[in-house]
Amino acid sequence: MLTTVHHHHHKFLLLHRSPSFILSPKCLSSFSQTQHEAQPTSFSSKPTSQILSIRHSLLTRQLTAVEIAESYLTRLRIAEPKLRSFLHVADEESVLRDAQEVDRKIDRNEDVGLLAGVLVGVKDNICTANMPSTAGSRILQGYRPPFDATAVKKVMELGGIVVGKTNLDEFGMGSTTEGSAFQVTANPWDESCVPGGSSGGSAAAVSARQCVVSLGSDTGGSVRQPASFCGVVGLKPTYGRVSRYGLVAYASSLDVIGCFGTSVADAGILLHAIAGHDRFDSTSSMREVPEFASQFTSLDILESKPLEGLRVGIIRETLEDGVDENVVSSIRAAASHLENLGCLVTEVSLPSFSLGLPAYYVLASSESSSNLSRYDGVRYGNQVVADELTFLYKDSRARGFGPEVKRRILMGTYALSAGYYDAYYKRAQQVRTVVRESFKAALDENDILISPAAPSAAYKIGEKKNDPLAMYAGDIMTVNVNLAGLPALVLPCGFAEGGSAGLPVGLQMIGAAFDEEKLLRIGHIFEQTLEGHSFVPPMVANDFAS
Repeated sequence: MLTTVHHHHHKFLLLHRSPSFILSPKCLSSFSQTQHEAQPTSFSSKPTSQILSIRHSLLTRQLTAVEIAESYLTRLRIAEPKLRSFLHVADEESVLRDAQEVDRKIDRNEDVGLLAGVLVGVKDNICTANMPSTAGSRILQGYRPPFDATAVKKVMELGGIVVGKTNLDEFGMGSTTEGSAFQVTANPWDESCVPGGSSGGSAAAVSARQCVVSLGSDTGGSVRQPASFCGVVGLKPTYGRVSRYGLVAYASSLDVIGCFGTSVADAGILLHAIAGHDRFDSTSSMREVPEFASQFTSLDILESKPLEGLRVGIIRETLEDGVDENVVSSIRAAASHLENLGCLVTEVSLPSFSLGLPAYYVLASSESSSNLSRYDGVRYGNQVVADELTFLYKDSRARGFGPEVKRRILMGTYALSAGYYDAYYKRAQQVRTVVRESFKAALDENDILISPAAPSAAYKIGEKKNDPLAMYAGDIMTVNVNLAGLPALVLPCGFAEGGSAGLPVGLQMIGAAFDEEKLLRIGHIFEQTLEGHSFVPPMVANDFAS
């Protein structure tokens, strides 16, 4: 799958030292005229938009799209044997062909999309017509969909180049990538640790700079928890903001496609690219997508207290027993930073918070039991040879599904069965309503709510593999947001002990439904004013220094 390594280190350095920008409030289309020249960026500087750096480099003819693609492909190849972020890497010739097409358009002075020349990783449960889409499961091994997911189609229409399909826990069921049928991804900060999950491959690939941005999916925290573990920005949009057409279903009332980037601006630009109504998804919202770019204000025009008057609620229940003390201190420090920016931070109690976890696992398992019934070796999925239809079903599923998927199907089928439906599924739906209403009440009083993204930093590979309940408990910070259908942004805010440079801790910001604009604005100002931290894994920083 991976070809010989050619060293393009000088090109990669060149890319990251080209002028980088923070977006001004002007519209993106005219950004090249409105930007001030920033000093060439180094890894210790503030997070900058790699998407806009690439665009600037292309439009000023400093670099070609082919050079940029080659530099990322080189990084991808160098890091891949250690990290195993990708289940499938695009054919190098096709990536370079797409890059050449971008260069030809620029040479002819034609308009190119905002993602022109940007290499994008796509989680392998999001359909791509020209690459396998396995959802990390043997039952779909070798499957090539006849179409692209709407989110992928929109990325490609804006000139984005899909560089590969990233690893995940099978069907998105897991928090570590250890549930993948094919391989376990390592954390770029410490290769003995998990990257989080289920979108672990997408988070690790962005963290290790194997691609510029990536798409993941989030059913109960599968974008936000790996973003926290890998020290990148993860954005879970409001349910319905992004079409689910082409996303392999796990729990249809909870699933959303989300975005990873190394800066809030990149996550916001990617969300803008994929958001909007889609006639192929009846649950996608008709709401107009705002111009998120207007939230990425240039630092030099910020007032001394740029978030003056904003009310921030820190969820008390997320800082209690069972949460690592390093995580608590990082979140408290982040709250102090928000206060310094002018926010009024108060503690908010959500008594229903702990109820979300059991309700989530009943609902998600129930929906997965229904959704995965189609993989029977006849309608979908790889088929085993059998003499009788019953054995064909049983053996195809027994061999095709991994242990975690079987566990959730069994739990869900039990919860939906006659006699137990009222006690489990119906009760969980009632709890979901309580959770939604408690969030609404808290967000009526506050602009955003904050919490950790996970109770700990990344833990060792194998540490929780044989203890599913401990792994489920790790989702306590994130599942409620999916039950309520709200948007949430996770961005790195500090470090816990572990690894050679410490392990990153993510701050979760939760907003009101369809208020991604506010989350992006606050998140952008937070990351641009946070001092004393560089969220670049040592494996990347060391490669660039050599």
